[in-house]
Amino acid sequence: MTAVQNDEQATSSGTDEPAGSAQPTADAETTAPPVVDFDTHPDRYRHWRLDIDGDIATVTLKVDERGGLVPGYDLKMNSYDLGVDIELYDAVQRLRFEHPEVKAVVMTGGLDRMFCAGANIRMLAQSSHAWKVNFCKFTNETRNGIEDATDSSGQTWIAALNGTAAGGGYELALACDDIILIDDGSSTVSLPEVPLLGVLPGTGGLTRVVDKRHVRKDRADLFATKSEGYRGDTAVQWGLVDATFPKREWEEQIGARASAAADRSTRSGDRGVELTPLDRAEDGDKITYPLVTATIDRDARRVDITVQGPSEPPPADAAAVRDQGVDYWPLALTRALDDLVLRLRTNEQDLGTWVFRSEGDSDLVVAYDAQLRELADHWLVNETMHFYKRLLKRLDVTSRSLIAVIEPGSCFAGLLLEIPLACDRQYMLDGVYEDVAPHATPAAIALSESNDGIFTMGNDITRLESRFWGHEEDLEAARGKIGQSLDAAAADEVGLVTMALDDIDFEDELRIVLEERASLSPDALTGMEANHRFVGPETLETKVFGRLTAWQNWIFNRPNASGPEGALRRYGTGQRGSYDYTRV
Repeated sequence: MTAVQNDEQATSSGTDEPAGSAQPTADAETTAPPVVDFDTHPDRYRHWRLDIDGDIATVTLKVDERGGLVPGYDLKMNSYDLGVDIELYDAVQRLRFEHPEVKAVVMTGGLDRMFCAGANIRMLAQSSHAWKVNFCKFTNETRNGIEDATDSSGQTWIAALNGTAAGGGYELALACDDIILIDDGSSTVSLPEVPLLGVLPGTGGLTRVVDKRHVRKDRADLFATKSEGYRGDTAVQWGLVDATFPKREWEEQIGARASAAADRSTRSGDRGVELTPLDRAEDGDKITYPLVTATIDRDARRVDITVQGPSEPPPADAAAVRDQGVDYWPLALTRALDDLVLRLRTNEQDLGTWVFRSEGDSDLVVAYDAQLRELADHWLVNETMHFYKRLLKRLDVTSRSLIAVIEPGSCFAGLLLEIPLACDRQYMLDGVYEDVAPHATPAAIALSESNDGIFTMGNDITRLESRFWGHEEDLEAARGKIGQSLDAAAADEVGLVTMALDDIDFEDELRIVLEERASLSPDALTGMEANHRFVGPETLETKVFGRLTAWQNWIFNRPNASGPEGALRRYGTGQRGSYDYTRV
């Protein structure tokens, strides 16, 4: 067995910063958010241990009680905060990219009789509303990434609950494909948020219980209002867990289930790709990666993001893709943009408008786009495609106004066109800037087959289908343009851009749009954008991010939960929350 990390509280050489470190900007009693860094590595994990044994990996949660991301609380009973989840996200990514030989992952706890007590209550009680919302959102996305590993990569996750799994701890298990609970006479699974805290399970618990595990809704009602939860045969009978075994059989049964899952997998056993540290530079209000640049305008409450197309043709074959590793253009771009989105979303909450541009050769982008489809059966190409899919989903649920600007020199084609399609509006220059570059080549966009099937949204339809929802003739007309280069007039005619304007009106119109956006209520914009982005069918994922998260956000603001006498504030004091019993 290879121990990826030898000490669950190890730190990297030369630094004492925990994985996913934060620099506090105020003392623990204030709500000022820290600056969060999402960079980490198994050598620096303080809360998780990652072990590899052939085609089976084990991730063990043993939280460092004093390892909270910010001061003011201890992470007792394997409870977690954002720092714990940053490490888990890193482990999920590394298992997918660095360990293609791993076909099954066992997630278990490192404490006796306690798998995980869920999100740390004192952390939630002292945090600002915005911090709680971003924490829940990132945690949800990490859970979705675990499910995507099983669905898209043949890397089955198994929850081996060696003790009680409460609240977010059980929600963590719910992300796994198989849940086994130890039968020790005391360990239970529970969702105690409603009876104990006056809030909802924040990372999909209510939804996954009924939609994924198909627990009967009256039993789900009982479960979510019984703070102590259920154990043993009842948990199995109701579908809350898949099996329960006594301690004497535990290791053997977990090993057998993991081996069976690995035997079913079609995942490759090829050599992995190391996720080396990102090359990121920060200079004042500018964040730069090799393929992504973000320039912040604080007065305008805006960030301008430019993505770079490839500078050379794609590698010759799958072996050459593997040799390029993290430098393979689609993977390098996705890693950089994913990191930027997380950093901006968490650390720059005043920047309400994100403006996306691109630079590069559209023909090269189209060539890479075609290669992704041609080599989709190769494990690394498959992982890259699904990573990009998850990045785009992260954009979809980001509460910022997203605007795409398409100008001469842009390369929004194929997979890169998904970025404008994810935006709330698209503005395209018709022609060139006559006074600046009269001889430039006018902007063009290009749809590919990828836009019509690979990168689905959380509602399981493409952004192209979402754009033309209820307008089948328009959708078919757009599909008829796949493979063609569309100038501004053609893109406008087929409905792929919001406005196509010549250079006389373009800059003024864009300035007015951005100034208007910055003047509107961010709360109202968040609600409006989220409603518009997700049309059509509802899925487990849209329920978690739309229905559940929306109500959780509201409930977190209510006095019954977060007021001075609310349940969240009074938890652990020996006093029950004081409720206003009016139904709203």
